[in-house]
Formats: sequence, structure tokens, C-alpha cells
Amino acid sequence: MVSVGRREFITLLGGAAAGWPLAARAQQPMMPVVGILNPNTPDVFTRNMGTFLAGLKDAGYVEGQNVAVEYRWAEGRNERLPALAADLVRRQVKVIVPGGGPAALAAKAATTTIPIVFQAGLDPVRIGLVSNLNRPGGNITGVTNVSTTLAAKRIELLHKLTPNARTIGVLIDPTAGPGAEIQAADLQEAAAALGLQLMFLNTSTEEQIDAAFATLKRERIGALLLPDFTFFNARREQLVTLARFNAIPTMYTFREFAASGGLISYASSISDAYRRTGIYVGRILKGEKPGDLPVEQPIKFELVINLKSAKALGIEISASLLSLADEVIE
Repeated sequence: MVSVGRREFITLLGGAAAGWPLAARAQQPMMPVVGILNPNTPDVFTRNMGTFLAGLKDAGYVEGQNVAVEYRWAEGRNERLPALAADLVRRQVKVIVPGGGPAALAAKAATTTIPIVFQAGLDPVRIGLVSNLNRPGGNITGVTNVSTTLAAKRIELLHKLTPNARTIGVLIDPTAGPGAEIQAADLQEAAAALGLQLMFLNTSTEEQIDAAFATLKRERIGALLLPDFTFFNARREQLVTLARFNAIPTMYTFREFAASGGLISYASSISDAYRRTGIYVGRILKGEKPGDLPVEQPIKFELVINLKSAKALGIEISASLLSLADEVIE
């Protein structure tokens, strides 16, 4: 009998494994791949990505262990979304996760078979993503912030802070597809109910943002409202800085704006929405059909007030309004 030492045995075993048929090695299951389609840049998405991965983990999937995640960033340019969506389809990912209405519409146009789980700040029925919230059907479901339904509340809060402003400026991203018209209409209706006028300014580039603030300053517009556009999320620092420099009280959407020095923000919780999106992706990876999962609506809202910014603008926040705030930044 030939004696084989431990080292020699390991060497022989390694050589044998290398010689195993390709088919035998291919039996090892490959990790499913989730494709993220986002109109922003990675740095803007960091916090939300964390909550999305937490939701995915709650559903039993951990990135790098039993699921892989691929990212496609439009870097603030909505026109790039269709090509990025098509790239994920060619990659044959198991699920596409678009962030925002334009990304969701691009994903829908790119595939009718790969499951899509969107996170969008608009009513998905109104923008044509699904025909029914309870039974979306097809290959699409997701979580909506329905931010436009909050239009009346945002204008009401801004009016309380700036009662002498009879005209409110509104920045609109015209490249956002049907979402631009829907948000403009909702805001117009809310303003009319309070006897206020709106001045809409199209802003889809950094230069147009600068020009818009110059117009607001020249026309002496006393307040500004930023609707829910993903382009604005990528330009948060620019928008907050210009509002502060020009001393224009501004209502923002998400808390990140107030945390960056903005006066006030009010919206459903974007981080909670992404956590629930991650849970839905996990359920679909386990075999559930997206068309059978109802589109989830917001359950958590955040009113954030920055007292330091209010003081710089000479605005006194009433005790009653402070008591409604979920977070007060001092």
C-alpha cells in the first residue's frame, strides 16, 4: 500500500476538483442578482440604500452572501434611464428596483417579464405604472410615497410660516414626464383653496436653478416650494445654499434638506419606503408574483423644522407648529 501524506492528499484532492466536469461544478446555485435603477448619484442614495438592504435582510437576503446587487446611476439625467434599464434587462437580473417615477416608467418600458419593484413619490395609477393599487397585475408592484397628495399640507405649512407671501414660487423639473404636470396641477389646486398665487419655474439643470433663484429675488417672491423631483435630491446642497443666500423661506420634501440647513420639510418617510421595498424584493425572490402584491402606501410621515434656519430668516415658529414636528433641528 502506498502511503500519502496530508499535504500530498490535499494536493491530489485539489487536482481532482479542477478536473471535475464543468456541468458538475455548475450545479452550485448562483446568487440571484437585483438591479438598482436610480436617477441620482451614489452619494445621494447612501442612506436609502442602507434601509433598502435592511429590508432585504429582513426578508432573508444579505448582499454578497445569498444575493448580488448591481447599480445603475443616471447621475441626475433622466434621459439616461431607458438605456440603463435596457442594460439591466440584458444582464438578466432577477428583479429591477427603480427609484422614482421616471425610473419606474423606464423599467416598465424595458421589460414585461422581469419583476419590477418601484419606489416612487407619485400616484402609480395616475402616471400609468399600474391600473390598480390592490391588484397591480403584470410584472410590477412597489411602494409609493404619494407625495403629490401632500401638496395641500405643504402649502398650508409654508403659508403659516410666511402669511404675508401672496405668491409662492415653485420649481418644476419638466423632464420628469407626467409627474411634472400632476404635481403642478395638485399644487395649483391647493394654492387656490388658500387664495394664493403660484409662480412656476422650469429647472432641469444647475444653470436653470441659478436663473430661477435670480428670478425669485428680482420678483420679490416671499416663499418657495420644492416638489418631489429626483433631480432636486441630487442638487440638495445647491438648492439649500441658494435659498439661504437669497433669504427665501423654502418648503422642502425630505428631511435631508432640513438637515442640510433648509427651513422645513414635510413628506412621507423615504427611508421607510425603501425598507419596505427591500422586503418586497425578498418576497419576490422567494417566488411570489409582483402582480399579486398590492402597491404599498405611506404609513409614516416626517415634519422636520430647522430652528437655526428659521432664526436666520427672522421667522418665529409657533409652539403649536413645533409640537407637530417629528424632528426639530437646533
